[in-house]
Amino acid sequence: MDILLQAATGAGGGMGTSLLMMVAIIAVFYFFMIRPQQKKQKDVQKAREAMKVGDKVVTAGGIHGRIKEIGETWFLVEVADGVKLKFEKTSVFASSSDVTTP
Repeated sequence: MDILLQAATGAGGGMGTSLLMMVAIIAVFYFFMIRPQQKKQKDVQKAREAMKVGDKVVTAGGIHGRIKEIGETWFLVEVADGVKLKFEKTSVFASSSDVTTP
């Protein structure tokens, strides 16, 4: 009878421990992977909203230019004298303080 009671309490304790370990792994994953990524995305979004006409920018494709016009979801960027390209805001990553163009 004692053996059955010990086996029952041992199995229940193991399940609680594995559940606790799973919760700990998820918490570590959240604080070291997901949360910093969300913070970085929020900072990039804030930087995009702060961009204004005249700022130097770099696109996701590596194109350097200066903002000439801003729309709801796009930037019109002048990449050379008289050459203007329209980019989605999500593809522009750096502004004047982050860019050094010749």
